[in-house]
Amino acid sequence: MKLIGSEEWCAFEQLNIPAIRARVDSGARTSSIQAKEIKLIKKNGEDWVSFTVCPLQKNTKVQVQCSAKVLGRRSIKGSFGISEDRLIIKTPITIGKDTFDVELSLANRNTMEFRMLLGREAMTNRFIINPAVKHLQKKYLRKEVTALYKS
Repeated sequence: MKLIGSEEWCAFEQLNIPAIRARVDSGARTSSIQAKEIKLIKKNGEDWVSFTVCPLQKNTKVQVQCSAKVLGRRSIKGSFGISEDRLIIKTPITIGKDTFDVELSLANRNTMEFRMLLGREAMTNRFIINPAVKHLQKKYLRKEVTALYKS
């Protein structure tokens, strides 16, 4: 298993998100990504969801339009202990050099410090957490992340 820190950079190629900083949270079962303008749509008779992600902290100008097949709905307890019904999608995630499928709940994380939460289901049998360090798998300078979203 690989070592990760309390924060890691993640990428979602299928969602056109080249970099999003995630808070590593072994207390959260399901990973979560910031999403707004969530709309259910039909694609070839299947349930899909379209949504907008603002992947950069403190920068709502950078917005990525995403769509994904709906895996289901799940009742998820938020950071304030209140359960809410959330849409769940499944998509490949890249952390460092590893790419694997992850389930993501779509949530309004605008009031949270991190646009993404990496939960324990995504980490099980893959990673060990060292909470004393950050960005062990990949590091970016602010200008490098901004440049990823210029195109």
